[in-house]
Amino acid sequence: MNSKERVLAAMRRDRTPDCVPVQFDLCRQLTEEFSQKYNIPVHYTTSYYEDITYRISANELKTAMGSDCVVVGGSLPRGYSHPTPAPGQIINEFGMLMEQGPLYMQTIEPPLRHAETIQDVLDHPFPDPYADGRFDDAKKYIEMYKDDYFVIGDLELTIYEMSWHMVGMEKFMLDMALGEEYIAVLLDRVKEFSIGIGKQLAALGVDAVWTGDDFGGQNGMLISPKMWRDLFKPRHAELFRELKAANPDVLIIYHTDGAVSPIIEDLIEIGVDILNPVQPNVPGMAPHELKAKFGDRLSFFGAIDQQDLLPNGTPEEISADVADKIEVLGAGGGYMCSSGVIIQADTSMENVEALISAVKKHGVYS
Repeated sequence: MNSKERVLAAMRRDRTPDCVPVQFDLCRQLTEEFSQKYNIPVHYTTSYYEDITYRISANELKTAMGSDCVVVGGSLPRGYSHPTPAPGQIINEFGMLMEQGPLYMQTIEPPLRHAETIQDVLDHPFPDPYADGRFDDAKKYIEMYKDDYFVIGDLELTIYEMSWHMVGMEKFMLDMALGEEYIAVLLDRVKEFSIGIGKQLAALGVDAVWTGDDFGGQNGMLISPKMWRDLFKPRHAELFRELKAANPDVLIIYHTDGAVSPIIEDLIEIGVDILNPVQPNVPGMAPHELKAKFGDRLSFFGAIDQQDLLPNGTPEEISADVADKIEVLGAGGGYMCSSGVIIQADTSMENVEALISAVKKHGVYS
């Protein structure tokens, strides 16, 4: 099997792949270090939300390192560049003033931080998902890799996360709990932007669309399952229907960190095919329980601990953990091994390579 066939077999669960596929993303520092080691120049595709850049860049490098996947996404419009009000700062297309933090670009001034009414949201300009040039890089990489690699279209910060970044998390959560009318309008405007990006990716022929919002914390969900079902479930269901209408074969990946077991059944109901990142060591997310309960209806993507194991573990400990996850989640297929999120600079190059080599070693189906 080539990489595309391997991932399709695993994620569709219609046949057992030759081995467990692997996918990973690297922060800028690790990308540059591996670029030098492999002598492969890196092309960065700048996203409409800065940190997604590292999902949708360096495909030449990551495939050379062993990834079975290529990730593409919506970029900035052709000829557009961010305003830079001060060194290290940008104003993105949504109007967020952002500044480089220790790991990620941080929103330091949300554009709707004073929003109180529906009109405040309606008056705020949103970017055009159909702007010229937004998919120039995506088209190039889809054409380059579509026959040999599993191509993922990235659509993270789908509704919830983009919305709270526009308002500020504390205000957004309080206003959502208080039932402020503008919240629903904001969610709908963000949803429509995501539908525009996602439908174009699906129509371009990606194998999967990687949607997601982080609804989980270390000990439970950030909002109640009821609030999620009232506000987010129907909007995600609409988005997934639109993606399937644009490409009936596209697989739906849903990313949400943390302890989200109360809504997994709902995610399956509205069309999710693949759950990511399957965060370990949080309540309700034990791999054997997930596989037993959902493994006939859901595939799993992730499950390798990035909070402690990858930055602090030894290569031997990483190999042992990968072997355990493959034994449980990979039984009969239905699993792609990966770190939880983009691998950060606190993880050594040695441990990144240990993760990849462990999947190749332990992931072969007899």
